Amino acid sequence: MSAEATNSVTPGQMPGAVSGAVTPTATRRKARPRIDLRRLGRAALLGPAARGRLPDAISHVVEAHRAHHPEADLEPLRHAYVLAESSHRGQMRKSGEPYITHPLAVTLILAELGAETTTLTASLLHDTVEDTDVTLEQVRDQFGEEVRYLVDGVTKLEKVDYGAAAEPETFRKMLVATGNDVRVMSIKLADRLHNMRTLGVMRPEKQERIAKVTRDVLIPLAERLGVQALKTELEDLVFAILHPEECAHTRELIVRNAARADDPLAEVADEVRGVLREADIPAEVLIRPRHFVSVHRVSRKRGRLRGSDFGRVLVLVNEDADCYAVLGELHTCMKPVVSEFKDFIAVPKFNLYQSLHTAVAREDGQVVEVLIRTHQMHKVAEAGVVALGNPYAPAPDDPADGERVDPTRPGWLSRLLDWQEAAPDPDHFWSTLREDLAQDREITVFRPDGGTLGLPEGATCVDAAYAQYGEDAHACIGARVNGRLATLSTVLKDGDTVQLLMGQDPASEPSREWLDHAHTPAARIAIQRWLAAHPAQAESQHQSEARIAEYRTGVRPSDVPEPDAAPGQPADRSATGHALADRSATGNVLADLPGATVRLARCCTPVPPDEITGFAVRGGAVTVHRVGCAAVARMKDGGRAEVGVRWGEAAECRVTLVAESFVRPHLLADLTEAMASEGAEIVSATVEPPTHQQVRHTYTVQLPDAGHLPGLMRAMRDVAGVYDVCRAQPLPQGH
Repeated sequence: MSAEATNSVTPGQMPGAVSGAVTPTATRRKARPRIDLRRLGRAALLGPAARGRLPDAISHVVEAHRAHHPEADLEPLRHAYVLAESSHRGQMRKSGEPYITHPLAVTLILAELGAETTTLTASLLHDTVEDTDVTLEQVRDQFGEEVRYLVDGVTKLEKVDYGAAAEPETFRKMLVATGNDVRVMSIKLADRLHNMRTLGVMRPEKQERIAKVTRDVLIPLAERLGVQALKTELEDLVFAILHPEECAHTRELIVRNAARADDPLAEVADEVRGVLREADIPAEVLIRPRHFVSVHRVSRKRGRLRGSDFGRVLVLVNEDADCYAVLGELHTCMKPVVSEFKDFIAVPKFNLYQSLHTAVAREDGQVVEVLIRTHQMHKVAEAGVVALGNPYAPAPDDPADGERVDPTRPGWLSRLLDWQEAAPDPDHFWSTLREDLAQDREITVFRPDGGTLGLPEGATCVDAAYAQYGEDAHACIGARVNGRLATLSTVLKDGDTVQLLMGQDPASEPSREWLDHAHTPAARIAIQRWLAAHPAQAESQHQSEARIAEYRTGVRPSDVPEPDAAPGQPADRSATGHALADRSATGNVLADLPGATVRLARCCTPVPPDEITGFAVRGGAVTVHRVGCAAVARMKDGGRAEVGVRWGEAAECRVTLVAESFVRPHLLADLTEAMASEGAEIVSATVEPPTHQQVRHTYTVQLPDAGHLPGLMRAMRDVAGVYDVCRAQPLPQGH
């Protein structure tokens, strides 16, 4: 049995009614008598009811379940309660209550959220296999494979040492223990909520330990699974334990606001009702008070609180189209705060949440937030995955043939389960997971095909690549963001359109530098996994990056060896990074100066059929320039006479080309190989240090004839990662 279950909270310590007041489930609780767990415990001691009659002890569970599922078969619940009560009979909680009160309370929490019958049945039995003589085989024989599967998953979760949750392997075991079924996690969250409600007389140090694990692991999971009703109450309970003084101050603010004579939220709610009544839009308008932690956050953000800061107006309608009709009426008849508008219906959040968010301004300057959603959206917003029913149930026209089908679970959980399998080691998995759990905002970016990608705020094109292509993203060479070329390090904004540019080489490798720009576990784990599996290539990348750093700083890292050099000779390291042997160029040019040596100028490297001119220089030589070269204007301004020159018949020529590319491994080798295949002899080359994952190459090449130039430039552009190739342009005059 759970060691965390102890005495109930005293009435003055942390009223559950405060956190419960923000949810519709709490409203239902107010309409019914409060659950008396001691009365249920006494009923349990009297023994099970006669067969065929529902025990009085689970009447509240049945009432809540029937509110969501009027046609539900209640026999499994009756049967499960009878087995659980008889199995736990004689076991007591630390508070002195019969232990059966705990599974009853957990099941009631899930019933109020709308869980289906199978989940409730497993919830009633969730401690029987661990704490009694009941076996999994008995559960399967009496309740079926689904219930056995869920009870087994929860039993395994109970064996995870949550006290050591900061240890990396603990959370991995927790995920494996769920059996990939979100219903197991739902039962665990409800179990933790009831235990948090009853921490009152436990030793302070143990309360603090349990509260921290709840804060660091289970609350973020509740957020990811969309179970806001559980998440908000858990937040308030943790807040009361870990920050009692701030919690008391927040309670005082809420009580003081409740005593105000005027209520701006109520006034705006009445105005909204009037607007919608005149527009003939059927809607339910409610005031949704903020829970303790939410009020505390707003207080820290805004300082002095006003009446409108203690809650929001919630509008519930029947159809999706009605949501937008309500929005239109409010923006027409009231003063909207346009910057506060968000559409989570067209683009739902990662945890299934859908709603329209807007805000209206009152004449006194107070701003009231308004949420607009359908009743079904509201159910999912409160209960998340719990409201989805059985995620393993096959479609009526698609029988599963006895095999468990993939669950319709949130994409985040699917990715999470993939990460725990792909992570190279537990420490790396834990660190990336903690970073991801800390993210409370998500952006949506669009693919060119109209699809979307959900990414955490601050994600880059690297993250988008791995979100879309998995490990195939190793071949990504760049991106276009909103139609413009962008580097993989570009930070994306909500609503951006991202087209990822993929290379054709199946052996493409990720760059170690990508880790600096990867913010999602999917990207970081995939890159780390590749680096761990290819240590030689990773070391080669490291040395290349170190040499670039040397170029920038002039300091050689101690772990990077000198380049190869002849014995007794210094290494030949050009200031431009990759300099090859240079030769003077003669070119096939005829000059109107008999006996003169003709030399093509390297500043503009003219080739046929460029328009050219020449100038006599020392030694009886003539240098040939393209007419537009800046050097031509300077020599003319200096009074130097031009020499007539023209192209001869021989075809050999020299040209300088500039290539722009994204950074990727082996790019230089692929580029030079493509150039050689076109018959180009590289005379010199410079590669500038990368900036923002883009790099500029300059090549001077000797060609058999000028006719090879177009084919050479096409071959260079076809190299993966190269997005532009052009002739070196003459420097502008006065440069």
